[in-house]
Amino acid sequence: MFIKQISVFVENKSGRLAEITAILAKANIDIRALSVADTTHFGILRLIVNRPDAAEEALRNSGLTVSLTNVIAISVPDHPGGFAQAAQALRDVDIEYMYAFISRDQGRACVILRVPDNEAALEALKAGGIEILKDSDIYSM
Repeated sequence: MFIKQISVFVENKSGRLAEITAILAKANIDIRALSVADTTHFGILRLIVNRPDAAEEALRNSGLTVSLTNVIAISVPDHPGGFAQAAQALRDVDIEYMYAFISRDQGRACVILRVPDNEAALEALKAGGIEILKDSDIYSM
């Protein structure tokens, strides 16, 4: 029910993103989605990849600070207002952060959610009729 997200602590300097993505490429890991939150001196690179455990190992072996986090992935219609139903379902749920990407499935978008209470969020999403994606749905995209 949950998707493994990789978070990498990154110094905010030229070339770091290129180094990290080269490590993943060398390990034959495909990036499905990413998000970067940064400050002046550092950032957190969040990644959804096809093989999260292998990615974590490759990045750790390269000396990077890495963590795996369980996140929720949902599918929403890719048209104006398509996310509104999900937002309505989540109206009483605290959300730490989220990011989205277009699915290869025509007419669908995927939204990654990090919430403090996964079970409450899942319950709200199910009650709202929102499609919750499995890890195999995301990793095989």
